[in-house]
Amino acid sequence: MLELDAPEEVRKEEAIDIKKISSILNKNLGFSSNNLIVKQYRKGFSNLTYNISWNNNEFILRRPPLGKVTKGGHDMQREYEILSKLSKHYDKVPKTYLYFNDKKFLEYDFYLMEKLEGIILRPNTPNELMPDKSSMENVSKIFIKTLSSLHKLDYKKLGLENFKKGNGYSSRQIFGWSKRYLQSKTNEIKEMDFIINWLSKNQKSKEKFSLIHNDYKYDNIVLNKDYSKILGILDWEMATIGNPMFDLGTTLGYWVQSNDHPLLKKISLSPTTTIGNFSRMEIVNFYEKYSQIEVKDPVYYYVFGLFKISVIVQQIYFRYKSGYSKDMRFSKLIEVVRTCSIVAYQAIKKNKIDDLFNY
Repeated sequence: MLELDAPEEVRKEEAIDIKKISSILNKNLGFSSNNLIVKQYRKGFSNLTYNISWNNNEFILRRPPLGKVTKGGHDMQREYEILSKLSKHYDKVPKTYLYFNDKKFLEYDFYLMEKLEGIILRPNTPNELMPDKSSMENVSKIFIKTLSSLHKLDYKKLGLENFKKGNGYSSRQIFGWSKRYLQSKTNEIKEMDFIINWLSKNQKSKEKFSLIHNDYKYDNIVLNKDYSKILGILDWEMATIGNPMFDLGTTLGYWVQSNDHPLLKKISLSPTTTIGNFSRMEIVNFYEKYSQIEVKDPVYYYVFGLFKISVIVQQIYFRYKSGYSKDMRFSKLIEVVRTCSIVAYQAIKKNKIDDLFNY
């Protein structure tokens, strides 16, 4: 990884029980506790991620966040099962080694997986390490091609059919994310109330089903050194069998452009404003061309993506306000919720996904 992705010392309040973890890894994988080193990736906002070093080998350990978690969220076993089945047939996911869940011995469950070596593009990636215009355009292309290819995988042959809950995926998404927002609501934001009502009234009756990642963005892909290939996709905690248009919508929600609202650019999680990147509408057009799937209402899916991101951030902010996390990065996350809702409202009013503000 780039140095900016190097693991750091573990936050005191997020420390894991090294003695017990060592015992588990020794018993199940033969790891010796004498030379086990644990560090933490501290840039994430959801599940806690640690770097486990043992005998010059590195692994990734993931566990749920501290405090109360949303029902059905942060399911380590589910993520482990998806990765384990995918890795047998799909070369862009890390291998898995162990899932552990014995609350009598350890108060949280976790899983251990392969560490992928490569480059992850982030907003704070130094300019000298960023791809040039031509390379960045290619990254945009392989990024969308990979998403499209993921949607073409036969989830039944992969053994993932049990992750499909049946028809009605779209309505479950709108109802579920609306419920999560109301359960974690801390501030009155009129745009959020409007969006919930609009999404519900304009639900899509026809839908396709495929394997979807549900959190597909630049900082969840690992690139090779010349930016020509995606080596792996990370963070599969929300993956499921669902409507690929909602997956595309989430990606669009994360995709911030150079002419977007200044606050949106400030909170961008990926370097999508860099010269050479596609616009959101170019993403839609390229996805349609490569997948041969028509995106009939990009505004709806873009608004859903922004709404879903808002709810995820709202839940994190709620945990912070409730005292479950002391991470000061979370103290102003309510502004992210406000900004995303303003942008979504503007997309609805203008009925488009590009050029929403006069900047």
